[in-house]
Amino acid sequence: MAATRIALGGRARSARQRRNMTASATTAASFATFVPPRRYALPQRFPELRMPRTLAVLMDPIGAIQPKKDTTLAMLLEAQRRRYTLSYMRQGDLAVRDGVAWARLAPLSVRDDPDDWFALGDAAWRELAGIDVILARKDPPVDAQFIYDTMVLELAQRAGAQVVNDPRGLRDANEKLFALHFPQCCPPTAIARDARELKRFVAEHGEVVLKPLDGMGGRSIFLSHHGDSNLNVILETLTGNGQAFAIAQKFIPEISAGDKRILLVDGEPVPYALARIPQGDDFRGNLAAGGKGVGVPLSDRDRWIAAEVGPELVRRGMRFVGLDVIGDWLTEINVTSPTCVRELDAQYGLNIAGQLFDRLEAAGPA
Repeated sequence: MAATRIALGGRARSARQRRNMTASATTAASFATFVPPRRYALPQRFPELRMPRTLAVLMDPIGAIQPKKDTTLAMLLEAQRRRYTLSYMRQGDLAVRDGVAWARLAPLSVRDDPDDWFALGDAAWRELAGIDVILARKDPPVDAQFIYDTMVLELAQRAGAQVVNDPRGLRDANEKLFALHFPQCCPPTAIARDARELKRFVAEHGEVVLKPLDGMGGRSIFLSHHGDSNLNVILETLTGNGQAFAIAQKFIPEISAGDKRILLVDGEPVPYALARIPQGDDFRGNLAAGGKGVGVPLSDRDRWIAAEVGPELVRRGMRFVGLDVIGDWLTEINVTSPTCVRELDAQYGLNIAGQLFDRLEAAGPA
């Protein structure tokens, strides 16, 4: 018997064709409901289906870090947890070809294991424009080679990579000088190459801290005072006999309670700081110099300082920054490779790297 035929849209259709069309329309309607209309809605609703993102890190030798304390490792662990594909590079791995930023990238995997925290694959050259996020975490000194690195990374940024922190900001925000953009937050400070000018500052303020502009980790920091018989040689050493800037700051006695590291994520402070407390007969609180890290809640003054500097840091693309505060005074703004994430995470059950990646992913590509 011939199949029953009906009129539909001016054409004769069989019952079987009608059933097939109805099923197809139902499937199409279901698919339209399932597939979100916006490109990024699918990853938000179904993270397991998200296309893998890529991250490259520029850092010092990963085999030489202290994994229990290393903030870069904390960031890499968080990125891997979020299913980023990780790559590793050092300064010597950067290059430019015909105005395009390239790097020799080694596949990287990381583990939260103090004895076995990373594995590297074979490195290969590729364009950095294809990388979603680049963590610029090279430690100071901010020398000529560091500046050149930022110029290469800026080419990658212009091609679409999200570089953290912003390469221009890394060039502009010297960690000792940049704090002086906020004199209302800082103790009395002088910066000069001229030893006589620095000696006048010492004579005015009595006891001072002297340090170079490109140091880190407490290296080459001196405590001196008016009448110190070693002051001349300290200034000769720091200034290279008048060839290099040195910084002098009035000594803040509250250093005995710790040099607080306040972390800002997109200008917003983490609610706890790590107070790095000097030990023994050393006046320096830096962890690298033997200081002891103790978590403390932020004070009202700490929050005020963060509110003063945060908006300008955001404007300059400084996504992750460490403020150094002694007593009530801002002494440094660390932008190259701020630390203390792992200590604060451990003491307060935080996930500071997770906060950073939440912000990066919300912002999207550069």
